[in-house]
Amino acid sequence: MFVSTKSRTRSKTRLSRALGIPLTPKAAKYLEKRPYAPGEHGRTKRKTDSDYAVRLREKQRLRAQYGIREAQLKIAFQEARRGSGLTGENLVELLEMRLDALVLRAGFARTTAQARQLIVHRHILVDGARVDRPSFRVKPGQMIHVHARSEALPPFQVAAAGGHVDVLPKVPGYLSVEIDKLQARLERRPRRAEVPVTCEVQLVVEYYAAR
Repeated sequence: MFVSTKSRTRSKTRLSRALGIPLTPKAAKYLEKRPYAPGEHGRTKRKTDSDYAVRLREKQRLRAQYGIREAQLKIAFQEARRGSGLTGENLVELLEMRLDALVLRAGFARTTAQARQLIVHRHILVDGARVDRPSFRVKPGQMIHVHARSEALPPFQVAAAGGHVDVLPKVPGYLSVEIDKLQARLERRPRRAEVPVTCEVQLVVEYYAAR
């Protein structure tokens, strides 16, 4: 089934308002004007949510910010739980090393959806090899860059000129970027405190632990 760009934009905006976080630059503008949930009861004061509802919403917020399926988040959680240190922090750090997340952080794309599209269409390389899986795990030291034949395309011309700087968070310390060359390197594993994601990760851990 074909879904128009306008329909996807409305859907993202509505989800952003429901979760209370901007998932796209356009949604951020809507939230400034309408800082309440969608629907006829959006302006009214909500009843106190149950512990389960609070944990569920936090899990949905994390999932929405990375634009991933529930199954993908569960797999990442299981891996995070097996690692040393705090499970919640491990979870965000693992998600942040996804190729689509780093393409967005580097400023090659304006949104997660656009970053994923660029990867699927084989415009992105890691250490010189084409990668078409948004979920690809980038390792510290690896170089992410745009294929030479793709650099002249309008989306990359906008990116190279710094066209997304005003709508994206500042480039985090674990990523070094040469935006004019459309290349970035993951210098080290991200730390939760540096990752520009809004989430109470302990609530996500509690959500999965209770299931």
